[in-house]
Parts: sequence; C-alpha cells; structure tokens
Amino acid sequence: MQDVFAGRLFKTRGGAVLIGGVAAVLAAILLIVYLHSYRSSVNSGTRPITVLVAKSLIPRGTSGSLIAQENLYQVTTVPKDQLKTLAIADPAALNDRVTVADVYPGQQLTANDFSTEAVNSIPNVITGSRRAIAIPVDSVHGLSGQLQGGDHVDIYVGIGSNGGPIIKLMASNVLVLVAPSAAAGGVGSSSSGGGNAILRISSAQAAKFAFAADNGTLWFVLRPQVGAKPTPPSLANANTLLTASPVVGG
Repeated sequence: MQDVFAGRLFKTRGGAVLIGGVAAVLAAILLIVYLHSYRSSVNSGTRPITVLVAKSLIPRGTSGSLIAQENLYQVTTVPKDQLKTLAIADPAALNDRVTVADVYPGQQLTANDFSTEAVNSIPNVITGSRRAIAIPVDSVHGLSGQLQGGDHVDIYVGIGSNGGPIIKLMASNVLVLVAPSAAAGGVGSSSSGGGNAILRISSAQAAKFAFAADNGTLWFVLRPQVGAKPTPPSLANANTLLTASPVVGG
C-alpha cells in the first residue's frame, strides 16, 4: 500500500512539488547547520587567547624568577590558531625554571623554552648592568649567623683619611646573593661563620666595592624584609660624634 501511495505521489504534479519542497527544506537546514558549524570553527580559531610574550631578548640560562623581576615579558592575547604548542599563560609557570635557548623579542614563551629543574646559580640572578662580587667579611661586620641569601643590607665603609678615620654609607638596599662562608651552597645559602659574602651590585659600583674591601672595613646593616624606608646618606668621624646631639635608640 505504501509503495502504491509513493508511486502515485511521484506521478502527480502536486506530489512532485511537495517532494521538491521537502528536499529544498532539508537542503536549507543542512546549509544552515553547515554555516553555523563553519562560523563556530572560524570564531574558535580567531578567539583571543592569553599568552606571555618576550619583550626583549631573554638569553639562554635566564631564570624564570629573573624574567619576572625584570619584566622581560608582557601578557598579551593572540588568536587561538596562532597559539604555539605549550604556550605559557600563567607567570607562575616560570618559577624554578630556566631558559634552555635564547628567546627573542615578540616570541611566545612556551614550556619547551624552559627546563623543569630548579636553578640555583648566580648567573641566573644577574642581568644587564648588574654584577656579582665577593666581599670578604668577618663574623661581626658581616652579620654572620643572622644574614641569609636573599636579604637586603645597607653597606657602610670605614676608611682612613687626612682628617682621620671616617665611616660613611657606601650603598643601600644591596641584595645578598650568598651569605658569608656559604659561597659553595649557591644563591640563598647561609652560614654562621665569616668568609665571603656575594653581593649583587651595579657595574658602576664594582670598582668602589673592590677598593673599599681592599683598603677599608665594610659593615653590613640588615634592612627590614618589609616596609624598609630609604636610608639617608650619612658620614661619621670624630668631629661628628663629638658635636652631634645624643641619639635615642630606634
């Protein structure tokens, strides 16, 4: 019966028109579905994705913490279809990592650009005009037993002059890379004895530190870890001590 009905439907003009209409509707539905799928695919490919991009050259061997400290990257967005494999979007992913190859300006940072091992060497915490210098200090002047790698200190130099010995502020807010007698332990190490303190300074300060270490005495003054105020320039000698008003302890 159904076959007969279908045969009659195909033979009549109305039936043919009906079937053609149904086919047209189905074709329209399929076209709409295809266009929707295509547009979704296009939109998905162009949807912006957050990624970290190098602002300047990041040399091989640069630690992730230094990249963050020096603002060597910027957070930007790129179309999804331009996102590199294993691209990094979260700055926290840089912690305890080091670049295994040069990363060039404008290049996306990816997990493949970094090692997955923690790096604890001095070259990874200096860049640009910063330098690392070893200064010999004794247990008293170098705050041994209290000083740790990562602390910040004000450094005073005591030295003789034509007017007699003086002590003055030589540098403030200096980062201690390695505390005295812990140089073999790497950045962040500490110890309870005297020895060499490794400091991060600028290239312009290097000669002054070297001269002061060879010809004078350096005093390390520990700064607060949080909320330290600027240290004012100061100088002390026999005259300033004798003429100055008594100072109330802080």
